[in-house]
Amino acid sequence: MDIAALSIVMSQASVKQSAGLQVMSMSKDMAQQQGQQMAEMLKSAAPHPNLGGTLDISV
Repeated sequence: MDIAALSIVMSQASVKQSAGLQVMSMSKDMAQQQGQQMAEMLKSAAPHPNLGGTLDISV
């Protein structure tokens, strides 16, 4: 393999690696945002204070 072909192969491998890292970074950021949104949703979904205080049983 000559030097030019080796250079092209190495360059393509570097581009592939950079693209893969960028995609992983984007997916990590998206997962963090979704986690924060879910935490906010769970905080805002507090139960009603009077629910579960009494139990009606009829036989």
